[in-house]
Amino acid sequence: MTDKTPKLLVDALGAIDSVGDFVKGVSLVEYVADKMRRSAVERQLEILGEACSRLAKLEPTWVKSVANLKLAIDLRNRIIHGYDSVDDEIVYSRPSVILTA
Repeated sequence: MTDKTPKLLVDALGAIDSVGDFVKGVSLVEYVADKMRRSAVERQLEILGEACSRLAKLEPTWVKSVANLKLAIDLRNRIIHGYDSVDDEIVYSRPSVILTA
């Protein structure tokens, strides 16, 4: 474990907590209608994915052992690089997949 690993873990866990807070009790319809909430969730997923990407580089053995690490990275890449084709329903549903595994 490098000296950067703890900070990246804190960042990833903080982003997960924030996403959970932002979508808790919010339906998909409400989520889609709320541009600010969508932006906040996407930003936190970007942070989560970036932290996971950096962790994967620092701790390569974690890629296979940490549940959904690759999914978080892939979702971040989709949000950033495919911003014009982001599906709100997928973004809304993915945090529950990332958070539960």
